[in-house]
Amino acid sequence: MNGKAIIITGALGALGKVVAEEALARAARVAGIDHAASQLAATADRIELGGVDLTDTAQAAAAIDKAAAHFGRLDGLINIAGGFAFEAVSDGDPATWQRMYAMNVMTAFNTSRAAIPHLVKSGAGRIVNIGALGALQAASGMGPYAASKAGVHRLTESLAAELKGKVTVNAVLPSIIDTAANRAAMPKADISKWVTPKELAEVILFLASGAASAVTGALLPVNGRV
Repeated sequence: MNGKAIIITGALGALGKVVAEEALARAARVAGIDHAASQLAATADRIELGGVDLTDTAQAAAAIDKAAAHFGRLDGLINIAGGFAFEAVSDGDPATWQRMYAMNVMTAFNTSRAAIPHLVKSGAGRIVNIGALGALQAASGMGPYAASKAGVHRLTESLAAELKGKVTVNAVLPSIIDTAANRAAMPKADISKWVTPKELAEVILFLASGAASAVTGALLPVNGRV
């Protein structure tokens, strides 16, 4: 990944930070995009664009174009931005379904659509999305989240077919990621079975690298030891 220009959405979150650090360690150039504010000063190898609502098509396109212009090219897009909600269907709020779709599907759609022209020019463009193992068979309370992540899976497959021979498009499907938020939400869980952010980052960056040039349309489970 030496010298590759990579955009990471959700770059200020628990997983995004680790993926950014690992990409920089591999000598990639990284642009982070996040809804949260960023105070990081831009350098030749790193830029952070904060305060961006990726559910908004215009804001997403402007951020992608700005990042690509900063590096003079774009070789990869890693879509980590998203959200989670646990809610039953029978007494749930339709707004939750709309919010999950916007946060998980539309963010990936908006950024991917804006990045495609830049990635095609790269000649070795990569898109990596974050799906969910729980979207393959949804459990009780997982309806809105699982449905939206299933949408990410179908977006990945459709875009991979559309861009075959031009840009690879894949998704990783983690089980439970070992984050502070998940530990707080599930204090009695056996965290030794969870996938760590670094383990997941390794797989994401493989798919974003030249080593994965023959892989596209894959939904790759990364389930730790669950």
